[in-house]
Amino acid sequence: MLNRIDLRGGWRDPRALLPRAQLDVSVAVDRIRPIVEAVREHGFAAIQDATHRLDGLRLDRFRVPTEVIMQAEAMLEPEVREALVESIDRARRVHADQRRVDLTTEVVPGGTVTERWIPVDRVGLYVPGGLAMYPSTVVMNVVPAQAAGVRSLVVASPPQAENGGLPDARVLAACALLGVDEVYGVGGAQAVAMLAYGSWTDAARSEHCDPVDMITGPGNIWVTAAKRLLRGVVGIDAEAGPTEIAVLADDTADPVHVAADLISQAEHDPLAASVLVTPSVELVEAVERELRRQVPETKHADRVGTALTGPQSGAVLVDDLEAGLRVVDLYAAEHLEIQTRNAREWAMRVRNAGAIFVGPYAPVSLGDYCAGSNHVLPTGGCARHSSGLSVQSFLRGVHIIEYDEAALRDTARHVVTLATVEDLPAHGQAVRVRFESSDGFGSPAGASAIESSDGFGSPAGASAIESPGGPSA
Repeated sequence: MLNRIDLRGGWRDPRALLPRAQLDVSVAVDRIRPIVEAVREHGFAAIQDATHRLDGLRLDRFRVPTEVIMQAEAMLEPEVREALVESIDRARRVHADQRRVDLTTEVVPGGTVTERWIPVDRVGLYVPGGLAMYPSTVVMNVVPAQAAGVRSLVVASPPQAENGGLPDARVLAACALLGVDEVYGVGGAQAVAMLAYGSWTDAARSEHCDPVDMITGPGNIWVTAAKRLLRGVVGIDAEAGPTEIAVLADDTADPVHVAADLISQAEHDPLAASVLVTPSVELVEAVERELRRQVPETKHADRVGTALTGPQSGAVLVDDLEAGLRVVDLYAAEHLEIQTRNAREWAMRVRNAGAIFVGPYAPVSLGDYCAGSNHVLPTGGCARHSSGLSVQSFLRGVHIIEYDEAALRDTARHVVTLATVEDLPAHGQAVRVRFESSDGFGSPAGASAIESSDGFGSPAGASAIESPGGPSA
């Protein structure tokens, strides 16, 4: 069932041979550009039109009434409520420890730099609603934003015909459990544009979605394309592609577990990637037998089969676990499972992965729901340079610089020297002018006084300063 890629014998750089979903987001950007521009120019009417054409629903109001959100929570099945509450609690415990504290560094006596961590003011959280509904994604987006101290949160999720044009009821219930009451039944590129530009959200122009500063959350290729197009208008977390799992395993791995874990990600999407990396041919054969047994028994067998047999999935044979480690680092999976002897030791050596699941009792599905970790993770190899969603995603580091007169005087000559080197004499003058009236710094007498102690303003130095930018002030 799995495509086999044999890397035994050594490859200098096998990246081109590794399975990967191929998505041309640039083509999608061209397709959705008219939608985004129409929303910017026409607001509600454009969103209404796109929703009618793409979702088959003509809505006169996008915002979900608060009482409907609360009703969705009240109607939750008890076991679903219990599971969501537990997921929220565990995520809050993990994300609470990620909050950064302000740090002040005394550079010199009288001169300090304080790094303050300031949350983004308003964030739009996108929750998908296509092949599956994701109340868990509400948890994974909202919890770190709240832990960071974001003041205003808004959720957008596609309207569902079976729910009267509202987002999925379980998504609404999760919003209620988290205290989010600004929710819109809008999906796709039009939702991203609405969040970025703001818009009236009803035909009567009585309700308005104000623009956000940042948009987070996964989505299909059209959502990803809209995020790319609007990067800069708003901040975005990442360009999410189809989900991925890689399993680094040796002959101690249980093929029943490995097969089940590969299937668990394949059921997300026909383009989902499931990759096994192992030196054991016997394990590959055992896993394939299990896939032939388990896939027909799963609910979404057709979707799973398409994903597992697609070019984005496969079994990669390597010489040994050292070679396997190099392969998974090059692949940089969204989710990486380590099912080997001494699994934690191998996990601690991994450099590139969105999240790492260690040993036989930490499947990816645990992280999707109740590990406490975040499941909004980098895909498409982006784990080589990007992190998953966290509290830090919603914080901005701002430096606060405080220098007193003595501290500035002490470094003034260095500032002027570097400004001169870069031919920006006004930069140096902005320092000089602060001392001219008090002690003649920069005047002939003041220059002489300084020359005697540190050489600043000496004839050679003066010449160097004057040549690129004209005479010194």
